[in-house]
Amino acid sequence: MMHGPIPDQTDRPNAVPSHPLVAALERGLAFCNNIIVVFAAVALIAACAILSYSVLGRALFHSPNYWQDEAAVFLLVGATFMTAAYVQGQRGHIGIEAFIGLLSPTVNRIRLWLVDVASLLFCAFFAWKSWTLAHEAWVDGQVSNSMWSPPLAIPYVLMACGMTLLCVQLVLQLLIPFAGARR
Repeated sequence: MMHGPIPDQTDRPNAVPSHPLVAALERGLAFCNNIIVVFAAVALIAACAILSYSVLGRALFHSPNYWQDEAAVFLLVGATFMTAAYVQGQRGHIGIEAFIGLLSPTVNRIRLWLVDVASLLFCAFFAWKSWTLAHEAWVDGQVSNSMWSPPLAIPYVLMACGMTLLCVQLVLQLLIPFAGARR
């Protein structure tokens, strides 16, 4: 961050839950998220390369491109959804900082917890709908409407996995205050 840590982020990274199950879940999710971030970075580079090839191919060789746009979109969808839990774990989402300075630290912790509960409810619904879409796409053999026709189960599964990981991250963040976090 360009302006440094905001007050609601200062106590999170150093807090370690004393409950062994919560601590193990936190370490496992952090490890998983770090691996996903590397693959997402590769996916973003691949999407850039594919789109650049598409532009050059059309401009220089006047060749039609049937797969490039869709492949890049699939890579971008995967990178976006699969890294959502990492971003949430870092509290890297956009937040309104106006209230943080006005509220006491206790009220800010309660505010963060309530926001996490509301986020979990929304993300759980989104994950459930994504899993149902992925299942329908898989069972029905749905494909995109392009000439390339890749299976639609691919982006739906990426969305569902990403939102499920985000739900796990949110549950973890909700449990940490009750798990006896220590520094």
